[in-house]
Amino acid sequence: MNMTAEVAENTGSQSASTAGEYLTFVLGTESYGLEILKVQEIRGYDAVTKIANTPDFIKGVINLRGKIVPIVDLRVKFNMGKIEYNEFTVVIILNLNGRVVGIVVDGVSDVMALNDAQIREVPDLVTSIDTKYIMGLATVDTQMLILVDIERLMTSEEMQLVDSATMH
Repeated sequence: MNMTAEVAENTGSQSASTAGEYLTFVLGTESYGLEILKVQEIRGYDAVTKIANTPDFIKGVINLRGKIVPIVDLRVKFNMGKIEYNEFTVVIILNLNGRVVGIVVDGVSDVMALNDAQIREVPDLVTSIDTKYIMGLATVDTQMLILVDIERLMTSEEMQLVDSATMH
């Protein structure tokens, strides 16, 4: 069964398969998904150390087993307004090609296996999230999931500020 996914990737075509397992999470009233392979761990939200001169969406950094990890609040990043953090607020620790970053989300829902038939391309919409960071929209039963290209989002130019803030 995995042969077809590998073949799709190896053809070099633009429509590489987005099928796979996704961790689904909630921000506000929307459900999002990101590739489970990028997830290192899920933790409760802890206090962060603020760093001066960083954008609003960077909450600060935490020390994770000796590694300094920047924490990004996706709700602020996507202009969704502030939220009170509560016992359901979680941090998803991501490992993106060796760079570890945490994202704050309202809650984690599930891990879902999605196939290509469930995933649609993103129509040209005006959304709070730049569509170049969206891999597709998936429909599971009656639920719509926004599949985020988390690696592209976290390694985008504005995120380079994370590097300069934490490296000095």
